[in-house]
Amino acid sequence: MATETTPPPWRGIGRRADRRSEVGPVELYFDLVYVFAIIQISHLFIEHLTWRGFAETAVVFAAIWWGWNYTAWAMNWLNPNNTRVQLLNAVLMLASLGMAVAIPYAFADSGLLFAGCFVFMGIVRPLFMIVGFRGERLAANYRALVAWSALAGVVWIVGAVLPPEERLWVWLLAVAIDYAAPLVNFTIPGLVSAPMDRWQTDPEHLAERNRLVFIIALGESILLMGGALSDEGVADAGVLLSLLTGFIGLTVLWWNYFALAGHDVAGGQGGTGALRFAFAYAHALMVFGAILVAVSIELRISHHGLDPATVLVVVGGPLVYLAGNLLFLRSRFSRVARSRLVAVAVLLVIGAAGLAWYDRIPVMALTVPVLLVMATLAFLTARSRTAQAAD
Repeated sequence: MATETTPPPWRGIGRRADRRSEVGPVELYFDLVYVFAIIQISHLFIEHLTWRGFAETAVVFAAIWWGWNYTAWAMNWLNPNNTRVQLLNAVLMLASLGMAVAIPYAFADSGLLFAGCFVFMGIVRPLFMIVGFRGERLAANYRALVAWSALAGVVWIVGAVLPPEERLWVWLLAVAIDYAAPLVNFTIPGLVSAPMDRWQTDPEHLAERNRLVFIIALGESILLMGGALSDEGVADAGVLLSLLTGFIGLTVLWWNYFALAGHDVAGGQGGTGALRFAFAYAHALMVFGAILVAVSIELRISHHGLDPATVLVVVGGPLVYLAGNLLFLRSRFSRVARSRLVAVAVLLVIGAAGLAWYDRIPVMALTVPVLLVMATLAFLTARSRTAQAAD
């Protein structure tokens, strides 16, 4: 019978109670590969600016995010200074690198490499936890998790060996299985189950890990801007203006995020169910929104006019990000942010106008209104947080 008191069979593998929220150097090292992965995702979308290209990019991101997310959650319980844990992170990092390398051709000749590395991570990580915490409730939880990962893994591998034109639909099913698993408490009737109240997580550790990966997504925007400027050669006034507005947009996004989910945000629901939505799902949307914002900045620097795809990306990035905001606030603080709903409505109007008149308006006529909406939202959020702190 699983208990909470049996010491782990591997001495020192578990986190010390007095260092529960620590983000260790090995976790930061692990995150480095995601700088490359996010750049690869951005380039995949830039090179396939179609609805199918968006769907493929979303599937690739979903796998990359889930690999990172499950590793971040596992590190809730693992001691980052333990040698076995460090070796596990190195192995997972190598598999993540394999996924990142395969991204540009995941829907061509590198599908098996991409899926194989992802499935490998999904099996090795829980097996490590099962062995390392044998006799504890956590091991039983991970037995339920690995069952779902194996089920999804079969679908990932099947999709990888199918022709590229059929792969998207099979991988969409694989993503649905992976992302549904926590929502149904990793339950397979009559076999396994791991309800959320059996996972004793640390909100501060998860919050810090997600803040750090969001910073990585923002940093990718800087790299894309620099690359786009290098490709342009001599920077004329239009390119410099695009650079300026891109940097302002990036700063506004940073301001928005840290006004909402920064270090000064305390309280909220700390149950694992709430944390699951706030970090596993809400932050997936926020990080993906940041990636789309980075793509929009690159498009504005390298393209000197508007087209429907550019309009959709410029407006779509903030919209996806705000969807994550709304889920975060709803799950963590049980409230709906009216300011964000208003911002979504205004962005939809701006996007509709951009699609209607994209061939008659300059890029700045779309960029500036989007920036104003997001800057206003950041200001209101920061002011609200300051007022709450004062009370």
